[in-house]
Amino acid sequence: MTPSTHPLFWRDSALPYVELRQVLDGRKVSYAPHSHQEWSIGAILEGRSEFLCADRLHGVESGALVMMNPNVVHACNPRQDSPWAYYMMHVDKDWLASLLFTHGIRRAQVWQNTLSDTLLSARAYQSFVDACEYLMASNFSSAEKGKKLERVLLDLFSLLEEEPDDSSTALPENNLYQVANYLHQYCLQDTSIEQISAKFGFSTGYLVRAFKRHFNMTPHAYRLNRRIQLGQQALKQGQAIADIAQTIGFNDQAHFQRVFKKRVAATPDQYRRSVSS
Repeated sequence: MTPSTHPLFWRDSALPYVELRQVLDGRKVSYAPHSHQEWSIGAILEGRSEFLCADRLHGVESGALVMMNPNVVHACNPRQDSPWAYYMMHVDKDWLASLLFTHGIRRAQVWQNTLSDTLLSARAYQSFVDACEYLMASNFSSAEKGKKLERVLLDLFSLLEEEPDDSSTALPENNLYQVANYLHQYCLQDTSIEQISAKFGFSTGYLVRAFKRHFNMTPHAYRLNRRIQLGQQALKQGQAIADIAQTIGFNDQAHFQRVFKKRVAATPDQYRRSVSS
């Protein structure tokens, strides 16, 4: 049987801190650069792809794990004519930070970014893939799935052996972060980039160039990405697609669907559906 080209999403209302995606035939998948609020980890099941994380480009293939920190711009796309299948998991960073602190893996209870984009470990890879299959199976309870996920993440982070200082993850004092925070907080407003530039004392040309160099996104793309994140939250709550499009600032549903698919590689309707636990 030919693998489905449609992504499959798994969620469990009893485990709201994790979401899982499975793609069995991703040859036609194309991601625009985007970011997530969660910490993310993926397993390449088949094929070869190019993984861009911030400004670092990696060639990855079957057997590799890829990791993305919250709010870091990235994109992963199959190489031409290569089969491509993968799992991708998004984990709430605050829940994960608490888990690692409680079990003594990390010394701080606040989230600290991981340092690696990729991991080549046959044991860690197989353990993660097994966990994904376990979560998507229908014959285990939510409690069993939660415990399985915790064990796998604790083993993984023990392997990574990360103990960065607080200073290593502190953001530098930079007016660009004030702009990013403004775009995040007021993403539903259509304030022009010219007005935002003037508000923070930049010329428009400088702000666009500097912002893209620092965040790997233009200010406009950053605002769109935040709107899509809000759209994902609303879809998981069962809201109507047309209502969501209007609420998060798109002129029509078709425009929302185009922008959403470029960043999620799934239509809003595909994303809203999930396999039952």
